[in-house]
Formats: sequence, C-alpha cells, structure tokens
Amino acid sequence: MIRKILKFALLIGLATVIVWTFYFLYSKSAQPTVVFQTITPFDTTIVKKTVATGSVIPRREVNMKSQVSGIIEKLYVIAGQEIKTGDIIAKVKIIPNMINLANAENRVNQAKINFDNSQTEYDRNESLLKQNVIAKADFQPYELKLKSAKEELDAAENNLQLIKEGVTKSAGQATNTLIRSTITGMVLDVPMKEGSSVIESNTFNEGTTIASVADMGEMIFEGKVDESEVGKIHEGMDLVLTIGAIDKESFSAKLEYIAPKGVTENGAIQFMIRAALAKNNGTFLRAGYSANADIILSKKEKAFSIPESVLKFEKEKTFVEIETSKNTFEKRYITTGLSDGLNIEILTGLIKTDHIKVPQMDNMPGKE
Repeated sequence: MIRKILKFALLIGLATVIVWTFYFLYSKSAQPTVVFQTITPFDTTIVKKTVATGSVIPRREVNMKSQVSGIIEKLYVIAGQEIKTGDIIAKVKIIPNMINLANAENRVNQAKINFDNSQTEYDRNESLLKQNVIAKADFQPYELKLKSAKEELDAAENNLQLIKEGVTKSAGQATNTLIRSTITGMVLDVPMKEGSSVIESNTFNEGTTIASVADMGEMIFEGKVDESEVGKIHEGMDLVLTIGAIDKESFSAKLEYIAPKGVTENGAIQFMIRAALAKNNGTFLRAGYSANADIILSKKEKAFSIPESVLKFEKEKTFVEIETSKNTFEKRYITTGLSDGLNIEILTGLIKTDHIKVPQMDNMPGKE
C-alpha cells in the first residue's frame, strides 16, 4: 500500500516538473510587448556654425631693436609694465669694432695734418694780403682750403666719436645708444638681460630684440579654417570666442579677413582668418591665449523643430513615425530646414500635437 502511495506521489511530482518546465520555456520564448516612447515638436533656437581654432593676440605688437651693436648696460622696463611712446627701454654700451676704430683714428690724424698745413698757409698769405703784396683774389683759395680742412677734421672727429660712443657732437643730446619705445602699450617680453650682447638692426640683419611692446587695448583673433568650410564664410560674420584659460565667459568678435591663399597642414588645406574682438567689460586678455571661434553661418529663433536623431530616410525622402493610436504608428513624410547637428527645423509635415516615435532610452526635449 505504501509503495503504491509513493509511486503515485512520484508520478504527480514528475508531472508537476514537466508542466512547470513547459511553462518556463514558453514564458522565455514569448516576446514582451514593446511600448515606444514619443516626442512632440518644440520651438528652439537653431544656430548653424563652423569652428576655427587659433589664438588671441594684440593687433599691434612691435619688437624694439638696437640701432648699434654692443652690450646692454641698463634695462629700464620689465614685462607687464605700461609705457608710452618715447620712454627709454634700455641703454646700450657700444663695443667698437677695432678695425673701424683704427680707421677712424687714422682719418682724424690725417685731417689734423691737413688742417694744420692749411692753417699755416692761410696765416702766411693773410700777412701778405695785409701788406698788399698779394691781391684778394689770390688769397681766396687759401681761405677756401682752410675751411675745407676744418670741415674734414670735424667730420672725422664726429665719426670717431660715433664709433666709440654712438653719438656725435653735432647731435647734442640725441643718441642711438638709448633704445626708446615707438608705441604706447604694455611690455610683453624682455628677452635680453643686462650685460647681454646685441646686434644692430640694418639692411642685412634683423637685429636683436630687446623688448616687445603691444597695445593690449585692441586684441584680435587669428585662426585657421578648413577648405571645406572657408566657402561658407565671409567678412562681417559674427564670431563667438571661447578661451580655454577663462571659464564660463565668451567674447564677441567680427570677421574682418580671410586669406586668399591656403597653406597645407597635416595633409589638409587651411585658410587663415582674422577677427576683431569687441571691447570687453574689463576682462584682461593675455597675448597668446588659445581660443576656439564659433563662426555663425545662420541662425533662427523659435524654429519649429525635432531632434535630428528621430529622422528616417527612404531614398531621397525624409519621414518620421507618428502615433495614430496606442503603440500604433504610421509613416509621415516631412520637409526639413536649418540644422545644428542636434535639432532640425521642420518646414512641413508636422504639427505641435503630433507624437513621434523615439528610441526608449533617449532623453530628449518634449519626450512624454
């Protein structure tokens, strides 16, 4: 009897396991009902733009160079100092070229000899003139010779002094050993130190830069754009600059120059652009700040829009799926307008009450 009961219980248990197994497998294979979320069209501002990378620099920056060769005897400015036109930047002590110095000294000695000889002839013939031994016309050549010898002696002495000291007697206080600023602005850099050698600026040599001075009140943006974008921009466009060193602040600028010729960089053609920065509210912009410029190609306020990611395409047509009833959708063809890469303007095909199918996990404006 017990054996029959155990056998019956075993059969019931086996049947239960089989039924549960079939139910489990059926549940796993059954497809869950997908409930699609929807989004409605919304109004937003769409800005189409391109980006240029570059830096912020002063419009006017001048390198101050020496007009004579020598060593810097004294520096009068430091980086960051405000100076005016004519302020002294440095004083240069001339170290004369020994060959030029020797030639100048020989010229002075020869001029002295000629002057002394002319003076002697002048004095002798002047005495004869006073005694009426010679005529006035015969005396004039000696007078002219003395004046010429005097001029040559003065010129030779001035040349010698110029080589030794960088200034001549006739120049008075003027001297090219004092380096003065040619513009009003801020000293950006003083690359030289007192005691450093400098080379004069001339036709064959750029000369040594003693200091660079710039007008920091007028800044510009210089950057480059790719050849694929340069045809979309023109002078007068508005730019919005973001500077990496200055958080949470942007700066307005206006495009004023596009290079007519591109340059090759890393296998791509780049065109230089320049834009004038608008006057800011006291924010100090350092020369050389790296910056990105958003060049606004087109802009539309309150554009009737949807996220660009919900669009679908059929050959050359664009459509979205519109909910007609609960979890039921139909195809709706639309025409689009301006796009910023995230949102796109809808010109025809939709109204504000339409519900558009979107992926379930998206987090988009207007999602319900």
